[in-house]
Parts: sequence; C-alpha cells; structure tokens
Amino acid sequence: MAKIIEGLYYSESHEFVKVEGEYAYIGITDFAQEQLGNVTYIEFPEIDEEISAGDSFGSVESVKAASDLTSPVSGVVVEVNEVLEDEPELVNKDAYSNWLIKVKLSDPSELESLMDAQAYTDICK
Repeated sequence: MAKIIEGLYYSESHEFVKVEGEYAYIGITDFAQEQLGNVTYIEFPEIDEEISAGDSFGSVESVKAASDLTSPVSGVVVEVNEVLEDEPELVNKDAYSNWLIKVKLSDPSELESLMDAQAYTDICK
C-alpha cells in the first residue's frame, strides 16, 4: 500500500501539495511513483514561469511510461529541485521528501478543491 501523509493536499492526477506560508511544494505521490516504476528523467518548468491549476508543468519519465505533471495549484515557480535533475530515482526512494517544484501561490483558495489524505486514500484503493 502506498504511503499517504496527513496534512498534505492531493490531486486526482496524483500530485501532492505541501503548503508553507505563501509557498507550495509540489511533487508526485508515493502511489504515482509506484505506478510509474523506476523514474529515469524529470522535465522541469523554468524559474519565474507562471503555472495554472490543471495545466501541465513538466513530465516524469520512467522505464514503463512518460507522464505529464499537472499542477494542482496556480502560482509562479520559484525553485526546482535540482538534485532530481541528476538523480531522478530519488523520487522512488521517498516521493514526499523529493518534491519537484516550489511555487509562490497566486490563489490559495484553490487548495479547497484538492483532497485530504483520507479522500486520496479512497481513490487509490
């Protein structure tokens, strides 16, 4: 069973959001990395790029498949997890510690449309 952490927000496309003040860390969930298998490459957006909830902000490739990354929230990209450029497989070791991007939230009310851990657990069954 995939690990699902209380206190995070989850999207139906299997991204998580960890909020710290006006910033959000976005990554793929443990369930997503299990489905993908060994991650071999991650395509990141540019710093200062504006992303909108529901839009693709990059992709993740594995030995099995390539998947678009869909942003659960809108904001401006302030940081990408550069460690993953050289070691994308770290996502498989711990999906929640190895977030993909950090954004400055432009509309925090969008978080209300995301799932909590219990609701996300239900869709992963």
